[in-house]
Amino acid sequence: MEDQKLTIVKQFYARKRRLPTYTEMLVLFHVASRNAIHWIVTKWIEAGILQKDGRNIAPTDVFFALPVLGTIQAGMPVMEEYYDTEGISLDTYFVKNPGYTYVLRVSGDSMINAGIHEGDLVVVDKKQEAQHGDVVAALIDHEWTLKYFNNQNGTVYLTAANDRYPAFYPKQNLSIGGVVTKVIKEYY
Repeated sequence: MEDQKLTIVKQFYARKRRLPTYTEMLVLFHVASRNAIHWIVTKWIEAGILQKDGRNIAPTDVFFALPVLGTIQAGMPVMEEYYDTEGISLDTYFVKNPGYTYVLRVSGDSMINAGIHEGDLVVVDKKQEAQHGDVVAALIDHEWTLKYFNNQNGTVYLTAANDRYPAFYPKQNLSIGGVVTKVIKEYY
């Protein structure tokens, strides 16, 4: 029952981009007692789902966490198993360095052999230092591109993950805008 109430609050948050007030929770939960709402909210604070922010309550990373039910076989099917549930916050999963992370929508086909296709979103961390073989957002000779970063014997250049493209050696300058840490695909 408490899970249903939390789901209702999460749906409210998704629509309104804020938590419901105690008065709104009375209506949402079909209860008449503000003490019941206070008890529920206190339990969520104790569980780390919500936190006190002065006189207000605010969601935590746990509030936004999605359940991780286990692993799934991508090879041969296996028998159904019971998985303990854990949660993962996509904010903390995708963003290791808040304030240094941004998202770009991919255009073109130069990284298809790396599994990065047109329309995908890449999560880029500009605080992470590029290492040989990393996929990076780079500014080469005044144009932005998404490529592999290469540094061999002091020679820095970019390569595509598609044989149709040559290696890219900077004629004037090369600067790294960040390292790709995640790729987000949308199938529907």
